Amino acid sequence: MSKGNPDPPPPRQLPPFPRRAAHRNPKPRPEPSGTSPPVPPMAPPPSVAAAHDRDDPSLRLRRAPAADGVHGEAEPQEQPQRQHEMPCYRASAPAHRRVKESPLSSDAIFRQSHAGLLNLCIVVLIAVNSRLIIENLMKYGLLIRAGFWFSARSLGDWPLLMCCLTLPIFPLAALMTEKWAQRKLIRDHVSILLHIIITTTVLIYPVVVILKCESAVLSGFVLMFIASITWLKLVSFAHTNYDIRVLSQSIEKGATHGSSIDEENIKGPTINSVVYFMLAPTLCYQPSYPRTAFTRKGWVTRQLIKCVVFTGLMGFIIEQYINPIVQNSKHPLKGNFLDAIERVLKLSVPTLYVWLCMFYSFFHLWLNILAELLRFGDREFYKDWWNAKTVEEYWRMWNMPVHKWIVRHIYFPCIRNGLSKGCAILIAFLVSAVFHELCIAVPCHIFKLWAFSGIMFQVCIDLKDTCISFLIFLD
Repeated sequence: MSKGNPDPPPPRQLPPFPRRAAHRNPKPRPEPSGTSPPVPPMAPPPSVAAAHDRDDPSLRLRRAPAADGVHGEAEPQEQPQRQHEMPCYRASAPAHRRVKESPLSSDAIFRQSHAGLLNLCIVVLIAVNSRLIIENLMKYGLLIRAGFWFSARSLGDWPLLMCCLTLPIFPLAALMTEKWAQRKLIRDHVSILLHIIITTTVLIYPVVVILKCESAVLSGFVLMFIASITWLKLVSFAHTNYDIRVLSQSIEKGATHGSSIDEENIKGPTINSVVYFMLAPTLCYQPSYPRTAFTRKGWVTRQLIKCVVFTGLMGFIIEQYINPIVQNSKHPLKGNFLDAIERVLKLSVPTLYVWLCMFYSFFHLWLNILAELLRFGDREFYKDWWNAKTVEEYWRMWNMPVHKWIVRHIYFPCIRNGLSKGCAILIAFLVSAVFHELCIAVPCHIFKLWAFSGIMFQVCIDLKDTCISFLIFLD
């Protein structure tokens, strides 16, 4: 060409159609020097892009986002906000696609959540019980009598108070006995005899005081309850320290490797360990316990308020419902059999409420309050006893402090001494029945062996459940 006509610029070249996988802001290729800057790529026609996607083997299994849930029509790239909108089904779209069970059918009922039905049952329970409370108050009025629980005579009854204040003497006597045995000032059989005298006295002394003094029911029950707990703790204290002495002697003789034993758990008793054990919410003695870092004062205050509320609710149910039913009932042997059944069924509902209030206020609130104040770490005071399938499983789950004490100091010692499992269980139930009878019969001054018979009757139920389970297992 001539000098007057400069060279025309090179023809503008369009880049190839971008693939769907390269839609993430692809980097432009550098153009050669002397050329014009690249032009942004133009969107290809839909038919060309679809053909291009079909030819790409890496994109054959990738499904484009669909706006129509039935026909799978691709959603345009220009409207990404439609992905979050509810799809519009066509009238010809099938409404029934697969086999489904009803939520309450036998095959699907246990896969459903029943939180709504549980809430409905709670609402119905609250409504029914509220109506019964209002009806009872309108018919009988407020029947709470402070004299049934406390009286001026019982508050001024100094023998009961002195008996309660002298109970700490027995743990100190047990500590002195263990100190003498640890220093080998007395033999083992002498220390065992002294522990038997101490534990027997700590149980008989309150019984004699309660029977000689006409005290209120609640005062006698509290004293008997504290005496029973003290007896269980002292038995655990004596048994554990005896086993620690035997274990220490075997380590000294080389019969047992000391490396496999925690030294914290074989220490001798001290005054601090005994005081902490007598106050801690446990019945099993050990030289050291797991502890928490600090005490939550606000949490303790809330639990104390709950404990007062549920204790008052328990007293209200006893005074307002249980006592009138018992007073207005005829003797079971003098009245009609159906009337007796009706009275028992009517008495069972408030008794169940009292038992639930007692369980929650004592095992959950009071024991956790003690554990928080003493920074006691192991707070498994109960398990999910409401899911128990047998009587034996229930007794192993609802009262963990007593269960651990029985397993540690009754059941396994009986097994180690050659007794059968059934005999060990029978002895455990026998001890439990004796203490239930003492805690109920002594404060009420009624010795009919009702509590003892009720506990021992459950041994038969336990054996029956075991036999039935054994037969089912054989089948």
